[in-house]
Amino acid sequence: MSKNFFVNVTANVLLAAVVVTVFAVGLGGASRDAFLEDKLQPVYRGNPDRKYVSLMFNVYWGTEYLPEILEILEKYEISTTFFVGGYWVAQNTDLLKEIADRGHEIGNHGFYHKDQGKLSYEKNVSEIVNTHKLIEQTTGVSPVLFAPPSGDFSSNTLQAAYDNGYTTIMWSRDTVDWRDKDADLVFRRATENTSNGELILMHPTAHTLKALERIIQYYKAGGFEIVTVSRNIA
Repeated sequence: MSKNFFVNVTANVLLAAVVVTVFAVGLGGASRDAFLEDKLQPVYRGNPDRKYVSLMFNVYWGTEYLPEILEILEKYEISTTFFVGGYWVAQNTDLLKEIADRGHEIGNHGFYHKDQGKLSYEKNVSEIVNTHKLIEQTTGVSPVLFAPPSGDFSSNTLQAAYDNGYTTIMWSRDTVDWRDKDADLVFRRATENTSNGELILMHPTAHTLKALERIIQYYKAGGFEIVTVSRNIA
């Protein structure tokens, strides 16, 4: 065989190896991108295979109904998740400590209750990180769940949350209790046609307080366990 034959064979083998390597790197990059994209997505409900539901309280204004809400949750031995705004925390540190001391999960709700979807990446980071620091200083808790105010987010929001160790949480049903001041309506929205893994959005309002025991009793009677968001989505 000629020398040229061996040269050609060697060149073809090297070329094939380069192609395989490039292909593998390409696939690896695609896998990493897909993994990251999945991690960036907000969570709208928990595990559908477990009979769990979560009552999520977004807290940015109001304190007058929280003590009674906490008493009801304790009466039924329920731990749930409170997403708190940094500005609210700064004015209600003792109440936040009480919420944490009672065994409830603390989540991040931004600092000034802004429409995070309209903010730059840097401003999203500021809203999240400043709230995180204040919660940590107040309670010793390092939250890992972020609920954007009004459910407003963009790719900047999702990236800022992820880069700072957070999972972005939305909801599967909204009681709209901040607008519709009707306890019966809050109850129906929290319970009608529900299924496993529900994330139920609430606020500390008078009519939510009035409906809360009925909501808890409904789920208990149906064999559901009311759990924190972290436990629900695990």
